Amino acid sequence: MYSDCHDPSKRTPPVVSLIAGGVAGGVEAAATYPFEFAKTRAQLRQERGIPTPRNPFLVVAQTFRREGAAALYKGCSSLIVGSIAKDAVRFLSFDTIKHAFADPETGTLSPIRNLLAGMAAGVFASLTAVTPTERIKTALIDDARTERRFRGPFHAAAVIWKEHGLGGIYRGFAGTTLKQAGATAFRMGTYNILKDYEKRHNIPQDGATTNFVNGAIAGTVTTLSTQPFDTIKTRSQSAKGEGVLEAFKGIREDGGIRAFWRGTTMRLGRTVMAGGILFTTYEQVVKIARPALNPVIEKER
Repeated sequence: MYSDCHDPSKRTPPVVSLIAGGVAGGVEAAATYPFEFAKTRAQLRQERGIPTPRNPFLVVAQTFRREGAAALYKGCSSLIVGSIAKDAVRFLSFDTIKHAFADPETGTLSPIRNLLAGMAAGVFASLTAVTPTERIKTALIDDARTERRFRGPFHAAAVIWKEHGLGGIYRGFAGTTLKQAGATAFRMGTYNILKDYEKRHNIPQDGATTNFVNGAIAGTVTTLSTQPFDTIKTRSQSAKGEGVLEAFKGIREDGGIRAFWRGTTMRLGRTVMAGGILFTTYEQVVKIARPALNPVIEKER
């Protein structure tokens, strides 16, 4: 993914990007899901008679005490499936767009081009994978604390489709796309900028520690920059479903401007870990998959 764009022999083949991105997304989602669960619960609108702590750590403790450990993974399967698809598409599209944006003389990207490549990849991922799976995941988490109508992700998808059609499945598309465009731009862009900096200064990039630190820094930048979009997206994709403007007004009514950064602590904890896990896993899978698939790739050329 982050090899020399100028030398075709060093580029990551599309099939390798697709496989490595999917594996990395699944591993990252499974490892960090309780953070995502707590962040989502903290962002949802409070129900009368059902007080929800705004401290995500208290959300985890309360959920564990009242509903058991399994409840912390409510909606997890939907997120894992979505993350496999999302990151497979995101890494593949970012690599493809990155090569198109690369400077023809040096084969590298400017910081702005890195961000634009990430933004385009995020929009594509939102359209093809992220919005439907995030809608189902959020509806499951919200439903578990109130009506409990949904028996699982497939049942939730069937009910939403029956009651609201395709528009219900894509509820929150605007908020999700804004979040994904910003998140992918900052996450992929920051990571690639760090890799380019290390390359120029001859800093070794093969170690898992370097990959993890780069990913963690990219995750931190991403969270702080895109949290308001994430909060709006969560409200829009609750079990009841709210329009973007309705979600915006509801968040302001609940806590003013600060409410748009609700869940930042837990999301930051997740994205720092997730960024490290995601990019480290991706780089390691590329190292394994590329030599294994090289004979097939060369044969196709």
